Amino acid sequence: MPRFTHPRLEDVPLDLALHALADPNRLDMVARLAATERLSCTDAAPCDTIPKSTLSNHLKLLRAAGLIETTQAGREMINTLRRSDFDRRFPGLLDAVLASRPG
Repeated sequence: MPRFTHPRLEDVPLDLALHALADPNRLDMVARLAATERLSCTDAAPCDTIPKSTLSNHLKLLRAAGLIETTQAGREMINTLRRSDFDRRFPGLLDAVLASRPG
């Protein structure tokens, strides 16, 4: 059974949060999660052609930045956005970044 590390948001520095949100693929993943309650890893992928290893790395960085929580549901890994916790730690940051997202 996979075990994921989910940091306390108080321990996440601003530069790590900004780094996680700076990548267009990760930002797209966060936007997808912001628009829905939860997504499997496959559904959170920014495109169909992304290698699984790259997707795993993106998800790992988003978890480390305190943006997502990943849980196991049967054989699937389900990701949810830690929106309220992240907003308490960095008020307005996620809204500003998502609002300035191209497209």
